Amino acid sequence: MSTTIAAPAITTWNVDSAHSVVEFKVKHMMISNLKGYFTGVTGTLSLDEADLTQSSVEAAIEIASIYTLDEGRDAHLKAADFFDAEQFPTMQLKSTHIALKSDGELVVTGDLTIKGVTRSVKFVVEGPSVATKDPWGNTRIGVAATTEINRKDFGLIWNAVLEAGGLMVSEDVSITLDLQFVKQA
Repeated sequence: MSTTIAAPAITTWNVDSAHSVVEFKVKHMMISNLKGYFTGVTGTLSLDEADLTQSSVEAAIEIASIYTLDEGRDAHLKAADFFDAEQFPTMQLKSTHIALKSDGELVVTGDLTIKGVTRSVKFVVEGPSVATKDPWGNTRIGVAATTEINRKDFGLIWNAVLEAGGLMVSEDVSITLDLQFVKQA
């Protein structure tokens, strides 16, 4: 008599771009925080609800979707001084490891590629939320994740020295992903 062991149930979820955003924050002129957003986010989550550490995620972020409340600044950030959107139209993130810490904190380690440079980063994750049905019958979950990077590690080196000392733009960048996913059939 043979026993069949059921394979773990892994479900596929796609990013709902209309309800997802990537936010970044840098110190500007050493005196205040400047925030910006990328709204062109796509990606897929392979979710193992029984063991979150067996899940994986991949995402792409369109550089052209950057929005900082200033068209001139947006154009500068898309240019070669920063993201060089013409040559590198997307950033990519691909998870490499997921850990559930003893305090319940979920940490996703992944390869982040910006401007052709790939570095390992760690995101602290909130979620996934409890799944809910939308009015059209789709099942949705939400995930929020945060990390901090040094932009120079990714070739984003433009800066200007201020007359009073210090730099125009900090090297440290805080990143927050607020993502909504739709379950695929």
